[in-house]
Amino acid sequence: MTAHMIDEPVRDDAGRPADRRGLSLVILAVLLAALLAGHRAVPNVHGLGSLLDSATPLLGLAVPVLALAALLRRSRRALVAVLLPAVAWALLYGDAWLPPANGAGPAGIRVASQNLRAGNPDPTATVTPLVDSGADLIALQEVDDADRVASGLRGYPHRAAVSTVALWSRYPIRESAGVDTGLGWTRALRAVVATPGGDLVVYVVHLGSARAGQTATRDETVRTLARTVRADPADRMVVLGDLNTASTDRVFTPLTDLLHDAQAEAGQGFGFTWPAAVPVTRPDHVLYRGLTPTTAGVLHTPDTDHRAVTAGFRW
Repeated sequence: MTAHMIDEPVRDDAGRPADRRGLSLVILAVLLAALLAGHRAVPNVHGLGSLLDSATPLLGLAVPVLALAALLRRSRRALVAVLLPAVAWALLYGDAWLPPANGAGPAGIRVASQNLRAGNPDPTATVTPLVDSGADLIALQEVDDADRVASGLRGYPHRAAVSTVALWSRYPIRESAGVDTGLGWTRALRAVVATPGGDLVVYVVHLGSARAGQTATRDETVRTLARTVRADPADRMVVLGDLNTASTDRVFTPLTDLLHDAQAEAGQGFGFTWPAAVPVTRPDHVLYRGLTPTTAGVLHTPDTDHRAVTAGFRW
């Protein structure tokens, strides 16, 4: 595009220079950049801050829209202004799209986690891709028909279950117990798995739900789980499950202060999992300590509203 096409003072029907109309785009671009850079400063009143934190990765979609509008307006200053949110977004999330730094070497153990969805009409079909992924440990949430699920997991002879969460393992489970996350009913478990690389502590967790303006229960379950993890002496640990908290949510910080995120360390992209058809956020996680991640990814599985998360680790 030539400079003449951008700088020519084309006038609109009211006789105003066309670049004045670009002023609104400049304002929008500056506001978007400020929102991206300062979203953590927005008070978390009635979950507003959490909602904004969770949505910020998607705000990058506004950048090409603003750029196209600036081109159509033939406004150079609007085009320059669009660089502000583009740079802000890239600084926040650009590294998620870089090749993972920890993706080298074979995995000593592979894990997968899936929210099956209560009332799943065919849980066997849902878990089949998890088996095909080569996972050694499969963590499931919203299990309401364990026998039907087990029929699809015949290669996993060891199982621990509490309420609607369960862990299937190729390796012996030496002990397991329910974990209180402050929900008022047990929806998490802790298991010790005797893997070829040594004992591994595995948490399978389904934290409290979050809705617009209603995040107090979820927030408290995150804090409770963080206290439990902090008090756990295990050197090697993975936390698998539907935590109902996006990776970018400030509420997630108590956990990420204690554990690493496999998707961030060994995956590529945001790894969105919900809703399954067109995912826009990531409530499902693989967190760890005492291991080195080699792979992390997402699987599209049938008959559920969540995609599955996977990861591989070496000792």
